[in-house]
Amino acid sequence: MRILMVASEANPFAKTGGLADVASGLSKALAGLGHEVTLALPYYRKTIKPNLAGEPVGKLIIPVGEKRVEAEIRSTTLPGSQVRVLLIDQPSYFDRAGLYLEKGHDYADNAERFSFFSRAVLEAARFLDLQPDIVHANDWQTGLIPALLASEYRLQPWFQKTASVFTIHNMAFQGRFPWWDYKHSGLRWDLFNWRQLEYYGELNMLKAGIAMSEIVNTVSPTYAREICQPEFGYGLDPSLLARGDALCGILNGVDTTEWNPATDAALAQRYTLDTVKEGKAACKAALQREVGLPQKPDSMLLGVVSRLTDQKGLGLIAARAAELFRADIQFICLGAGELKYENWLQELKNQFPNKVASVVGFNEALAHRIEAGIDAFLMPSQFEPCGLNQMYSLAYGSPPIVSNVGGLADSVVDCTPESMGNRTGNGFKFTQYTSEAFLACVWKAVGVFQHDKPTWNRLIKNGMSRDWSWAHSAADYVRIYDSARSRVR
Repeated sequence: MRILMVASEANPFAKTGGLADVASGLSKALAGLGHEVTLALPYYRKTIKPNLAGEPVGKLIIPVGEKRVEAEIRSTTLPGSQVRVLLIDQPSYFDRAGLYLEKGHDYADNAERFSFFSRAVLEAARFLDLQPDIVHANDWQTGLIPALLASEYRLQPWFQKTASVFTIHNMAFQGRFPWWDYKHSGLRWDLFNWRQLEYYGELNMLKAGIAMSEIVNTVSPTYAREICQPEFGYGLDPSLLARGDALCGILNGVDTTEWNPATDAALAQRYTLDTVKEGKAACKAALQREVGLPQKPDSMLLGVVSRLTDQKGLGLIAARAAELFRADIQFICLGAGELKYENWLQELKNQFPNKVASVVGFNEALAHRIEAGIDAFLMPSQFEPCGLNQMYSLAYGSPPIVSNVGGLADSVVDCTPESMGNRTGNGFKFTQYTSEAFLACVWKAVGVFQHDKPTWNRLIKNGMSRDWSWAHSAADYVRIYDSARSRVR
């Protein structure tokens, strides 16, 4: 099968979140199953390193409303794979400090930028004669692609049998713009209606992908059910319900070429399930040294690697931090985001200098060392479409403490007598989104860590024993690709 994967970011080219890991990890896994995969993304000149920039293979003129804008197509390969990568270059759109925003503000021309990108990808596919069986678009930045394909490009010989799959990675980000930005898409105005691309008088790019793709999926089965409810649907739950059996959920996987404690070059000591006790002890001591915490092997070290936002549950941690640090607990946080949480972390370090360490920003190697060096991972999200860090934690032997939502519900099995008996328990979950429920869940984990080492070791073994790779999920994607293709034959 010929698959054209389209995303606004992909690791190691450009990354702001989990989408980048999914775009690259799934592409590699699909190629590993024998499919011909091409990954397309913008050429962010300030982000993409020169050794990843590839070579120019052609120039195209792309209509963007009344404008005609040049796109240079560059071709390279996804490191460690046979996946071809197409980089869409236009400096006026993508030679900027950020991918989507700068200094906390979205770029005012994001609708124009990603309208250009969406059409340029399809034009590049025609120019290079890719003839994809599937165009797999991801999130609002590519939401116009299913609409372009359904209303225009499928009328052309190159795309007559091409089906589209649209993956929602986070309903909270929809690509909503004033109605006048619709002109940049070049789409027919009759599509700007309440069933397809219009949302309360605005252009909604996420809705475009939902309404006009053959198959819509999201990144965990639980989240697929949640987003059909007003609480999680962010106003688009009626559009999702209208898709019926064309909506599904597939849990993300882990790129085990990047995330594997047995081969991870970032770690102080690599380890496997058989050597996890010694390996994690060495990694914990090295992490404590690196971030300036006292090297106390018996203190429970909790970790967070996250965007610092309300969605990620930072408010729950902040509400109970003073109580937590009265116990023999240390805490390390890596991330950036809302200023109130960045300031809170600094205040927390000042208040508990021997118990709290934080690094504002993002450091990929440090993220790996945190997953290996901590005892447990905190991820008390308000909602979580899938989450990857809880799966990294499980693979690295660091039981997660999570809220029972989305992909967290699908990947973490609460530590109970029953789950430990059948060897499925791998972490700790709380259901009510309150600071009291969160604190009780943490205390439960602390109790097991400090007083029941056999159970704690079994949690580690259960988490590390499961195959978290993309193998199963990639096979599930192939099945929905086949379903999507059957809808256009």
